[in-house]
Amino acid sequence: HQQKLADQQKEAVVSTQSTGELGVVIGKKMSKVPKAEVMSHVAGYSVTIDVTCRDLQEKCKAERKPWSISKCLDTHCAVGEFIPAEKLKHNDVEMKLTVNGELRQHVNTREMLFDVPTLLEYVNRYITLLPGDLVQTGTPEGVGPMEKGDKVTVSIPGVSEASFTIV
Repeated sequence: HQQKLADQQKEAVVSTQSTGELGVVIGKKMSKVPKAEVMSHVAGYSVTIDVTCRDLQEKCKAERKPWSISKCLDTHCAVGEFIPAEKLKHNDVEMKLTVNGELRQHVNTREMLFDVPTLLEYVNRYITLLPGDLVQTGTPEGVGPMEKGDKVTVSIPGVSEASFTIV
């Protein structure tokens, strides 16, 4: 799976960083669904790359403005192919992220602070999730820089891989 990932090199956006994350694809509407039932609402998963403009984030923080914009620029959520829920154990997923072939992140979802059911229960308590929505799970470690021309690859070894070029 190959895509182009645009680098938002506009005013004050110079420092971009990425993390590989497990994306959870919602299959059935969820609103205030308890933890014991949330997984029955999951259609599947995807590898994702969460991109953050750190300099824009710091600028917004300094100006006491919402810094969520630093994660929401066009192309800042790269998503791989769909993996059906029955093909993946969400609580034990090995993930790797490389930049230009250099390993930058090698993690397992069992190392996350909050497991997938806990995250989904929390999110759907406040936000109604609809079929097709994607919830990124975060990452236990491994934030790293990206630059124009870099090839970023995120994978679940033996299951799915997606590569993106920073343009």
